[in-house]
Amino acid sequence: MTELGAIFRPQLPPERLRSVARLADATGLDELWLWEDCFREAGISSAAAALAWTERVRIGVGLLPVPLRNVALTAMEAATLHRMFPGRVSLAVGHGVQDWMGQVGARPASPLTLLREYTLALRGLLNGERITTEGRYVTLDDVALDWPPQGGAQVLVGGIGPRTLRLSGEVADGTLLNEVFSADGVREARRTIEEGRRAAGRDAGPHRIVVYVFTATGPGAADRLQRELTATGLTGTPGLGVAGDAAEVADTVRRFADAGADTVVLLPTADEPDPEGFVRFVGDDVRPLVK
Repeated sequence: MTELGAIFRPQLPPERLRSVARLADATGLDELWLWEDCFREAGISSAAAALAWTERVRIGVGLLPVPLRNVALTAMEAATLHRMFPGRVSLAVGHGVQDWMGQVGARPASPLTLLREYTLALRGLLNGERITTEGRYVTLDDVALDWPPQGGAQVLVGGIGPRTLRLSGEVADGTLLNEVFSADGVREARRTIEEGRRAAGRDAGPHRIVVYVFTATGPGAADRLQRELTATGLTGTPGLGVAGDAAEVADTVRRFADAGADTVVLLPTADEPDPEGFVRFVGDDVRPLVK
């Protein structure tokens, strides 16, 4: 069954998160996703607050940029959330926006090497392993968590290009695909991910696919979606996003599910006039049609 979520965009001030998170919880949404965009809200602190304000909705962070974070610190923070809120946390890691990484002096010469070393170390720590490794970027000397998540924890990798998607198949438990993917793009991405899984001998178990989809509803929805696609330089890619009522949005969710998405997360436009209303629309109107 396809899971359905919505996104709290970090262009909104942090004080708006509480009302949005509580609405996501009350309306029955499966997941609420947060971003760690430079230089807005931080991912882990926002996730901790949203989890504490709610009872059942899962909170995702997509994604944590690995150049900004020592892997041991990310493991400690992730494990703490998983222990305090078991079954309610989804975390994705990735390259981050390279220009932003350059602004803080953290741009790696080889993002793929860093992401590989980081993901392997993070998964190992969260699975309770004691790790000693000396890579190009990640160095750990006899490191283990005192309080790893009970039963381990999934680590997703966010990516766009084929090399990153293949890497995700090799080393991660799932993949986060952002809003640049159409349904056809999801199919192609899934094939690339599966190539990586087969190459690593990891194709026996599940690999979760989470996809963001631009969504606009209400008055001026089509215009708002077009402005978003124009602002992000995505007008040349057919099949991106949806503007319409609950039935039209639900049809789009099903299309992405048929393409291989396990979780579809609806992304409001940057100029969405009513973020709380958007979450209410997704939970109250779209979710019953999808489920």
